[in-house]
Amino acid sequence: MTARDAAAHAADAASLTVPDITLDQLHDDITALARGYFNTSPTEVHRRGKELLLIAQTMLERTQVPRQRERLYLSAGQAAALLSAVCFDLGAIPAAVQLARTSVLYGQVIEHGPLQAYASGALAFLAFWDGRPTEAVRLVHAAQQHGGLGGTANIRLSVIEARAHAHLGNHREAERAIKDAQEQNTASRDDLHDDIGGEFAFPAERVAMSNATTYLLLRDPTGAEESATQALDLLNTRPGDNRPLLISAQAGIDMARARLLRRELDGAGEALEPVFQVPIEWRGAGMLERINAARTQLTHPDFRDTPHARGLGERIEDFTAVATSRSLGGSGRLAIES
Repeated sequence: MTARDAAAHAADAASLTVPDITLDQLHDDITALARGYFNTSPTEVHRRGKELLLIAQTMLERTQVPRQRERLYLSAGQAAALLSAVCFDLGAIPAAVQLARTSVLYGQVIEHGPLQAYASGALAFLAFWDGRPTEAVRLVHAAQQHGGLGGTANIRLSVIEARAHAHLGNHREAERAIKDAQEQNTASRDDLHDDIGGEFAFPAERVAMSNATTYLLLRDPTGAEESATQALDLLNTRPGDNRPLLISAQAGIDMARARLLRRELDGAGEALEPVFQVPIEWRGAGMLERINAARTQLTHPDFRDTPHARGLGERIEDFTAVATSRSLGGSGRLAIES
């Protein structure tokens, strides 16, 4: 009976498998979603991401083959990471945090360094966005210790670290982290940030856009405008249908904010004009935090009685009032403080 039971158990285990071609399709679908992230509306990314995460979790229950389970844990972690990113864009911050932690845990199960680093970086971003920059620095330093990271992963983490230090008012460490990002060796690659790319990537225009925000936090309008200009120049070299709307809009707002710091009201209005054309469904939390900070700047005594400033302020209020992310949870504490 022992031998017969053992044989039956082995037969049951052998039956718990899924076709490899199904795993291939899941990987391809997640890759397509990641690469199309910036050209797909956030609500559609959210819908598709939930579907892919459920598929991965369901297939995990149907196979006991170690090789297949490792692939499925990776797919589930990638889908959770994409969902975390889009939940932030949609203003659902608690869900974004929970999904980033879920992604970290899936990465831990299979000891996948790049996935853990990406998700930990997302948690660091969400920490300083929630007013906990010291925790953000700790999370970045922990993420940098994971093995198998390519140059893109390390650039992304350094850029996030710079922003966290800027929230702390630490100019020296923020500048050091920006320099670290600029000096990273981009020849090394990993299978998430580089091979899949898309939302997992961190190209030069995204680096420049984020650095512009860091310089704004440091009250450095020159550095902010130079970085925002660099981001927009890089984006303008891309075909129109391959130009990430979120990044270009955020860079435009940062440029406007830099000009407002120098009391250049007309230049700020010019920079905001393309932003006002962003469709409602694309007005994510990151965009709202920036443009609300610009609205606060327009209340400065130098602008308060200026008709142009009042008009810009009203347009910003109208822009944010109908934003999708506000209707799904709104933006709470601003990550860019006035």
